[in-house]
Amino acid sequence: MSVPSHSSPRPCSNFKLRQLMRRVSQHYDAELGKAGLKTTQYSLLSHVARLGPLRPGELAYSMAIDASTLTRNLKPLVAAGLISVAPGSDARSHAVAITEPGRNKRNDAQRHWEAAQDGLDALLGEEEVAGLHALIDRCLERFSRFEEGKSDG
Repeated sequence: MSVPSHSSPRPCSNFKLRQLMRRVSQHYDAELGKAGLKTTQYSLLSHVARLGPLRPGELAYSMAIDASTLTRNLKPLVAAGLISVAPGSDARSHAVAITEPGRNKRNDAQRHWEAAQDGLDALLGEEEVAGLHALIDRCLERFSRFEEGKSDG
């Protein structure tokens, strides 16, 4: 097996993936915007609805985001009364929970998320989307194994 020559410029995988993610995010945001949410807000509401109430650190971990990103994304949802952040089991902890208006907003947005998903399937083709999911899963598994190997010493 020969090693490919890198003398000519190659497309940057990071750029290509970010380019695709921007287009996919725009597609979902356009549909979820009809419910008054951004994709990140819908995802946050869905996680809290499924897992909550839970501590912010647990929520950030489950969503694979850092604490500052979580705090920034929670603020508008708390201000809108869709999420509550209440004192937790001890003086230093907090519990993040979805409110009844938040649950209603999430249920409304879910119809728009499904429309966005159906639209993506129609645009790319269900077979292509399934192949994309399989490729992503394989790549994530490899990254996971790589990270585990690094922590083994």
